[in-house]
Amino acid sequence: MATDATPKFKNPDFRPISQPQDYRQDATVSAHDGLHFWQFMIAGSIAGMVEHMAMFPVDTIKTHMQALGSCPIKSVGVRQALGSILKSEGAAGLYRGIGAMGLGAGPAHAVYFSVYEMSKKFFSGGNPNNPGAHAISGVFATVASDAVFTPMDMVKQRLQLGNNLHSPYKGVWDCMRKVFREDGVRAFYASYKTTVLMNAPFTAVHFATYEAVKRGLMEISPEHANDERLIVHATAGAAAGGLASVVTTPLDVVKTQLQCQGICGCDRFKSGSIRDVFQTIVRKDGYKGLVRGWAPRMLFHAPAAAICWSTYEASKTFFQELNGSSSNSGTIT
Repeated sequence: MATDATPKFKNPDFRPISQPQDYRQDATVSAHDGLHFWQFMIAGSIAGMVEHMAMFPVDTIKTHMQALGSCPIKSVGVRQALGSILKSEGAAGLYRGIGAMGLGAGPAHAVYFSVYEMSKKFFSGGNPNNPGAHAISGVFATVASDAVFTPMDMVKQRLQLGNNLHSPYKGVWDCMRKVFREDGVRAFYASYKTTVLMNAPFTAVHFATYEAVKRGLMEISPEHANDERLIVHATAGAAAGGLASVVTTPLDVVKTQLQCQGICGCDRFKSGSIRDVFQTIVRKDGYKGLVRGWAPRMLFHAPAAAICWSTYEASKTFFQELNGSSSNSGTIT
């Protein structure tokens, strides 16, 4: 009986179940994390849309606080800024420019996450716990995605600062048309250099923190890691978003100033250089002006990152299951 059982046990039909080598062999054929490039793009696009739409009112408050001399807000307090917006426009004022955000966030995050995943695969050298690879991959991702997002971010912020009575723009397309006619294509990318300089360290800190916190949480309770997948991603995302947002607030203030030139009393800058904007902010409001809006910025990025990463990882899991590759890995990716 034993001699008969051995050949049956070694029957090739049973190998895909019992031999881990077959799983590795299948993994080499499939794409990174079991997903294809277009699936990373869709997952990232969904995550970006959900994140920015959910947190848009907080972003509006932050934009008003950072725009020096903007009307009608003069105070830097979150409560006063919110009260001023509600008094002048009502709740609808918190959502001005959300159309531009919708048009920009989806494509930008599709580029963002797909470039990040491909770069992480390239730079990690087979080590998924390489923080340097995570950081540099984040930098590559932001340079590419900011080229897509910056024009719509400019439109979004100009619409956020207006109101129904005094806004020079009737909507997204009217704003794009008037900005192009008055200032040309250059106006759409006036803050691109500043945005990249801000988002490069932001994403480096963000991704490195996210991967490190996620790994730490998994090591605390590895036996429950898969069961608590959503909590792990949300917690790691919130920590990463909160830390990165506080560190890069001064450059975010500069970016807002460059994108909102001439709107509601905002200054126009002759050179458009970062130094020129920094000096203007310090001259008008002191060094505290460089951290205007840090509270709503952190209140935006911490939950936004939690929402974004949770949605992104959930979308990846959906595609992994769709591809039939989720059974090849028992860990969180």
